[in-house]
Amino acid sequence: MIIVMKAGAAKKDKDEVLRRIRELGYRPHVIHGETRDVIGAVGDERDKALLQSLESLHGVEKVVPILQPYKLASKEVKKEASLVRISDDVVIGGRQVIMMAGPCSVESEQQIIDSALAVKKAGAHILRGGAFKPRTSPYSFQGLEEEGLKLLAKARDLTGLPFVTEVIDPETAELVAGYADILQIGARNSQNFALLKKVGQLRKPVLLKRGMSMSIQEFLMSAEYIMSEGNQAVILCERGIRTFETATRNTLDLSAIPVLKGKTHLPVVIDPSHGTGNHHYVAPMCYASVAAGADGLIVEVHPDPEHASSDGPQSLKPAKFEAMMAKLRLFVEADGRTL
Repeated sequence: MIIVMKAGAAKKDKDEVLRRIRELGYRPHVIHGETRDVIGAVGDERDKALLQSLESLHGVEKVVPILQPYKLASKEVKKEASLVRISDDVVIGGRQVIMMAGPCSVESEQQIIDSALAVKKAGAHILRGGAFKPRTSPYSFQGLEEEGLKLLAKARDLTGLPFVTEVIDPETAELVAGYADILQIGARNSQNFALLKKVGQLRKPVLLKRGMSMSIQEFLMSAEYIMSEGNQAVILCERGIRTFETATRNTLDLSAIPVLKGKTHLPVVIDPSHGTGNHHYVAPMCYASVAAGADGLIVEVHPDPEHASSDGPQSLKPAKFEAMMAKLRLFVEADGRTL
């Protein structure tokens, strides 16, 4: 259930509601709205009558049951879109379409520096790059691990771009969080509930990718795992789902954008690189994603994709990325937004 506070409710009234929620055996989550605060009470809802009694407390406007199985991620809890602040200059979920770009994995200092400078020049807002890489084959390149994180941090210092990188297990989550600006949960880990809980306990924004065979409801339930641990800064990422089609690496589900926008207040970004697996299709899917209402994009860019350690066929060369960004700006402006 959610407890909707009256506009201008005093702090002591909110504190009393929080105390009562805990006393009843529920976990409270405060969600700050534009005009009033909403407090979510998460737990076993069999004793709904006890929660309903909170309506009599001073400062409470109403108590509302949440019908969806995902509570904190639901638009029933928060009508307006959530903004996830990455840095002083970068906010995901607002009028600006945010571009994250860079190589699939960090391979060397020169490679990540060259990539960072190139995507920065083209207008990207966030650098992407993998230091820990979960791969289908145990013989594939697994990443430079902490050395890769240090190189990403060096690229950030040089360009001013915050960076997003993947977390692959609870044991290394705090190490990655010590370097990264955004923690990415990849498709293979999107239902690794121990990992979702761990990043939920860390106070860093999380980019949650949709699992390759995951329904929209399952996707939002994974977001709920993170949010239920106290981390509300979750960004949803559609990266293609597995279907019978073999012409592309995955089937990029652009209909997920309006569906998610109707169900959740969380921002939605699209990954057309993994969604298609082919650099020829990345730009058209970027344009289509903006038209469908995506809050951001995450695109793979590599200075030498022919010799990339991973995902070369789906990576754009810097010149092609720059040309795409110029055209993308026209689509963004036509939608009344900025890039």
